[in-house]
Amino acid sequence: MAHGTVMNLKPIDFRHSRILITNDDGIHAPGIRVLEKIAHTLSDDVWVVAPEIEQSGASHSLTVRIPLRIRKLSSRRYAVNGTPTDSVLLGMLQILKRRPPDIVLSGVNGGSNLAEDVGHSGTVAGAMEGLMLGARAIALSQIISEKGPINWKAALAYGPRVVRKLIEAPWASGVFVNVNFPNLAPEKVKGVIVTCQGRRQLQERITEAFDPFGRPYYWIGAPRQDVPSKSKEPTDTYATTMGYVSVTPMHLDHSHKGMMRTLRTAFPSK
Repeated sequence: MAHGTVMNLKPIDFRHSRILITNDDGIHAPGIRVLEKIAHTLSDDVWVVAPEIEQSGASHSLTVRIPLRIRKLSSRRYAVNGTPTDSVLLGMLQILKRRPPDIVLSGVNGGSNLAEDVGHSGTVAGAMEGLMLGARAIALSQIISEKGPINWKAALAYGPRVVRKLIEAPWASGVFVNVNFPNLAPEKVKGVIVTCQGRRQLQERITEAFDPFGRPYYWIGAPRQDVPSKSKEPTDTYATTMGYVSVTPMHLDHSHKGMMRTLRTAFPSK
């Protein structure tokens, strides 16, 4: 296949599909229970393999220096002492090796994964690893308020129909999808928009404090402000701010074609 050529993957029948669920908030996080409910509206063959403890911000990290252990919690629920990437890899290549899953769902994350968040997100990495291992993969996140409990109702209401439509649609090769639900009651959600990845202006902030022994420690915080997009397409940050569910197709190929052409003038081929 020529570089840059789009190859459409055929839709799959989700009713007979095997679904693997993971997350980065940990096997006992409420969001993974929400995702199990979503998955069970699509198929009865649902498996959960997720980190033993919270792994938020783990990105696409892989554990290679220490051994990993799998702990069976019930017939189709397993905890892994590693990252979301470890969990998907062990789920697909070890636990379900006789019949790997057709679909990998990662989430539902308690918090947004928009704009540059995708580079840090273990939720997004779980979907990415599923794609790399041959599954149709979707990351799902519920935007939350800094105050009060998490409202999962938008994810519960819109999750099944969004995932169903995505699985039924033809996909381009090498693509996974990043979904974000706005922090609204379902009746106030305006609909679903296909978006591109937004941008934020990072205002890095490091807070220094001291432990009881007088030794300094640090909290890294990054208040963020959305940057107006130059794209004609709506961005994920804009869509969710306006009250829409954001559906963003993302590609594994990070190559910048325009810069490649520019650099070839500096490094001409002989």
